[in-house]
Amino acid sequence: MDSLSVFTTDVRIERHANQLSRQLKLLRDKLFSPLSQKMLRTFTSGEAAQMIGVSDGYLRQLSLDGKGPAPDVAANGRRSYTLGQINELRQHMAKIKPKDALSYLPWRRPGEKLQTIAVTNFKGGSAKTTTSLYLAQYLALSGYRVLAIDLDPQASLSSMLGVQPEFDLGEGDTLYGAIRYDDSRRSLRDIIRKTYFDGLDLVPGNLELMEFEHETPRALGDRQRDNGGLFFKRVGMAIAEVESDYDIVVIDCPPQLGYLTLGAVCAATALLITIHPQMVDVASMSQFLLMTADLLSVVRKAGGDLQHDFIKYVVTRHEPFDAPQSQIVALLRSLFGDDVLTATILKSTAIADAGLTKQTLYEIERGQVRRSTYDRALESVNAANGEVLAGVHKAWGRL
Repeated sequence: MDSLSVFTTDVRIERHANQLSRQLKLLRDKLFSPLSQKMLRTFTSGEAAQMIGVSDGYLRQLSLDGKGPAPDVAANGRRSYTLGQINELRQHMAKIKPKDALSYLPWRRPGEKLQTIAVTNFKGGSAKTTTSLYLAQYLALSGYRVLAIDLDPQASLSSMLGVQPEFDLGEGDTLYGAIRYDDSRRSLRDIIRKTYFDGLDLVPGNLELMEFEHETPRALGDRQRDNGGLFFKRVGMAIAEVESDYDIVVIDCPPQLGYLTLGAVCAATALLITIHPQMVDVASMSQFLLMTADLLSVVRKAGGDLQHDFIKYVVTRHEPFDAPQSQIVALLRSLFGDDVLTATILKSTAIADAGLTKQTLYEIERGQVRRSTYDRALESVNAANGEVLAGVHKAWGRL
């Protein structure tokens, strides 16, 4: 007889959860020893030059002249830079070439509003968190100041960015700490964490976020608890506290239409709706859109801000040689036109393989996976993220 069979289901599941959490912690300690912290790889001088927008020879001369941060020089003379050093070089180039400053340092200028992008879908399995993660890292690599907010109680985004929710977070260390209805509410600035990815900060998530779903109905019936705004305004108000520190905010929403998702949608200046091109997912999205429209109509009438600069559908986990998927993608384009990103994010073993060690294609060395697979996957991700960035630039009036 199974020794666990004498326990009730809740105790049994709790035991499994604790066993898995401990094992994940051990795995993290093994992967990222000795400090158990993730670290981003360094970039070759050629990669750094391409990211900054100068020639490798120019970067070499800067190093010889003692200008800018000093790269690490290997025994064979190869130079490499951390992302932090690359961002220092961006600022250096912007100072010495002020006319071209924006091309080197693309931070938003006075009059350009903070862009907040909510990535959402009602159905799980649409690569919502992967899309959020890759977008946030792409923007940080491109020189923007990025804040990622994990609103999903499952906290996969936090885990991928080096935070294990069960061990690394205390009470109030999620966005809930900044939007809760009682006197324990904290400033978002005190909750934000730096990540190992220079230019990318994180508001982590965990199961505590569910408290907002439980507390909001009570707060709606208690007018005295409106301090801090109605539920759909609280996310935006929290983000406004740190508006001057960032160019773009990326919110990974939970896969449900709850109060957190509605708050994120109202705080957002743009929406990305992920869709896996399978008929069951498209049918689910149809219901998601109908429910969203009904709920947002109520929120709008109550004073919610629903003016978005753009709404885009992102086709994820796409297998372009799968005929039924191709038909569904064609259907989406015929229905929604330019609201569907031209680029699709491919289903790729390279993305999956990188994820096994809680990394992305931006983090691993190119030679760690099959090069043709790596290049094809990275090209699809970059193309989709580039389209999103173009939407941001258009909102800022740069195009």
